[in-house]
Amino acid sequence: MVSVPRLVIAAAASGQGKTTVAVGVMAALTRAGRAVAAAKVGPDYIDPGYHALATGRPGRNLDPWLQGESLVAPLLAHGAVTPTPADLTVIEGVMGLFDGRLGTDGWASTAHVATLTSSPVVVVIDISSASRTVAATVHGLRMFDPNVHVVGVILNKAGSVRHADEVRRSVEQLGVPVLGVLPRDAGVSAPSRHLGLVPAAERPEAAAALDRLAEQTAEYVDLDALVEIASGAPDLDVEPWSPPASSSALLSPAALEGMPARRVAIAGGRAFTFRYAETEEMLRALGCEPVTFDPALDTALPAGTDGLYLGGGFPEVHATALSTNTRLLADVRDAVLSGVPTVAECAGLLYLTEAVDGSPLVGAVPTTAAMNPRLTLRYVTAIAPEDTLLGPAGTRVHGHEFHRTGTTPGQGERAAWLLDGSPEGWSLDPAGTGSPTLHASYLHTHWAGHPGLATRFAEAVHSGETRSRTALPTISPSAGFPDHHDAGHVSDPLEHHGDAETDPGLVDLAVNVRLTTPPTWLAQRLRDRIGDLAAYPDVRNARRALARRHAVGEDMVLPTSGAAEAFVLLARMTQAKRPVVVHPQFTEPEAALRRAGIVPERVELRADKGFVLSPADVPEDADLVIIGNPTNPTGVLHPRAALEQLRQPGRLLVVDEAFMDTVAGESDSLIASYMDGVLVLRSLTKTWGLAGLRAGYVIGAPDVVAGLARHQPHWSVSTLAATVMEATTTPAAQREAEAAVAETELWRAHLLRGLRHLGLAPVDSATSFVLVEVGAGVRETMRERGYALRRGDTFPGLGPTWVRIAVRDPHTIDGMLRELATVATSKERIA
Repeated sequence: MVSVPRLVIAAAASGQGKTTVAVGVMAALTRAGRAVAAAKVGPDYIDPGYHALATGRPGRNLDPWLQGESLVAPLLAHGAVTPTPADLTVIEGVMGLFDGRLGTDGWASTAHVATLTSSPVVVVIDISSASRTVAATVHGLRMFDPNVHVVGVILNKAGSVRHADEVRRSVEQLGVPVLGVLPRDAGVSAPSRHLGLVPAAERPEAAAALDRLAEQTAEYVDLDALVEIASGAPDLDVEPWSPPASSSALLSPAALEGMPARRVAIAGGRAFTFRYAETEEMLRALGCEPVTFDPALDTALPAGTDGLYLGGGFPEVHATALSTNTRLLADVRDAVLSGVPTVAECAGLLYLTEAVDGSPLVGAVPTTAAMNPRLTLRYVTAIAPEDTLLGPAGTRVHGHEFHRTGTTPGQGERAAWLLDGSPEGWSLDPAGTGSPTLHASYLHTHWAGHPGLATRFAEAVHSGETRSRTALPTISPSAGFPDHHDAGHVSDPLEHHGDAETDPGLVDLAVNVRLTTPPTWLAQRLRDRIGDLAAYPDVRNARRALARRHAVGEDMVLPTSGAAEAFVLLARMTQAKRPVVVHPQFTEPEAALRRAGIVPERVELRADKGFVLSPADVPEDADLVIIGNPTNPTGVLHPRAALEQLRQPGRLLVVDEAFMDTVAGESDSLIASYMDGVLVLRSLTKTWGLAGLRAGYVIGAPDVVAGLARHQPHWSVSTLAATVMEATTTPAAQREAEAAVAETELWRAHLLRGLRHLGLAPVDSATSFVLVEVGAGVRETMRERGYALRRGDTFPGLGPTWVRIAVRDPHTIDGMLRELATVATSKERIA
């Protein structure tokens, strides 16, 4: 008998908030000083990632289909004592309480696992659309199966205190305690995509969100009552599972004693987050040393790799970072083709294909893969049609599939499995050893439930010749660079823009547009206006919307065809005698002035002072001063107080705030109800993914705005651009923009940390790009490696050693940092 305090957190259906509540309870109890073990009913890999983040212990799965009924309770007990004894175990359910494998009367459901483990059940119910009917639901859940003990309820998404009280009374009249009530806005949930929740390992903000969730859970849920329920669970009449000792002569404890462990490289990182904790535990018991490597970041397999395990994940999401890591792709290809025993499950299969959605990958499996419109999600029985790396012919296992990609059929290749009779995957012998050394399939299996798979793989690893795999050489400080520092001649630096540096074959970090396409709702608004294009544009509603957005008069607003048009209008209007442009900044203002026959003076901010503005640097008699805030390309945000010092009678201060909407709160903007002597330019194209549409505006004193309008051609602002101005000023759009700012801040921090980790000194940025001095020739070499960075030498005040890097998602940034690490860390390259 073994004591395992435990409870199950279940739900009446999917989407009730079960994961949010379960993870919140785990995190809150852990932060209260309790050791919490976690488990997930079913095969899901993603929720256990959040469990591990919340508890600091491995997330585990309990699945009667994958593991067998007899193993569920021992695995539960194993998780409760490994790596150290836990105070209690929180088991998160799957779908609705009684929902299991179709056609099996609830096999592998939450109720099934609760029965197998004699665990009390707490049910989470979304009450946002019901009140007393919730009690009827709870009554049905209690009475449906007498072997399932529903001992409490947590109410989620209560609309008000009155609403919650009504539901609480009706439920408690059944004799069922309400253990917590979470208001509608209390939940903190993970974002979703094509295969459900985004894994915790891919969310840089996950830890901070978890802290908030723990605080809210502790406030709204009776944690002491949950601990009491868990403590009342009966002892389990089982022994905790442990990795079974092999009966193989090669892998017997006696044979392994004193032998060095054979190294198995296991794919990890953001792209490969799916694998069961017991997989590594079994490999260790079989004399192997699991070593995790990141296919997006590492440029070579771990030294001494004797076997490869490529589990599940999202390579289709991270294809850019994976496909540009050509050195690791070559190293993996060499290992697989030379006969290193390799198991590839789902994502691992995709990684070994020739390409996924056109992105080239390892190429060891003769197929390509692409996204499908339909999700494949099912339990299946699999049989080995022939001897394979994982088992002899006839090996029978239970597994599951979970993917939204498909592969092109192989020609004349042996299948890895027969799934319900249909051939699937590849079982290959690429090195001609006489037996398969590569097993690649969409099928996921749990090795604790089928230990023979682990034993067979470990035998192959131990039988192979010991290989000493070392990292490929990196580029030396003097290798691989052009003979000159400004490769790629630019005829007029002031007319050069980042879009000239992109190429369909390159990862674009040169252009600052946040989205690759406009949001769906905005795209639909634009489609709805197509029918109005026969009429001439009317921007009056757009002007009103912009005025409301900034709380200024309509006569202070002028819609423009992007911020670039505004600079052209300014150049046509101005009669300045001593114009000044503060550099480094967007080159279009000076270019527009020069095209109008006006040659401005330059004030160049210095790198050794962080490109910070000193108002005293601007000539006292300058009657036109143009400056960016935050400045392109430095990302420096000048304090409002410093800019206010540049205001004076007889001077027009023009502030390019094209990136101010990437700054939380916009507190340093100069937009105000009184703007004499100040003109602010804004752009909507960067935040909303609309560079091809051109939508911007200016705000200033009415007389200045009227002067600009006199130089503006009729109908220069299109109907669609005006629609964008109206649509993006609504409260809902502004909330979405604020969320984008928060996301950009996290991604920018990730980029800055990565650059500093390489020994570089990026300029502290407040916006969606980062300026950094990397060294002469680095930009050109990065281009050869598949990454387009914005050259710095076309900005006055900078030279060829500088690049501007657009903030992208952490996965894309990690791929870029991986390549930059090999070419930009030598002090000799930093000018």
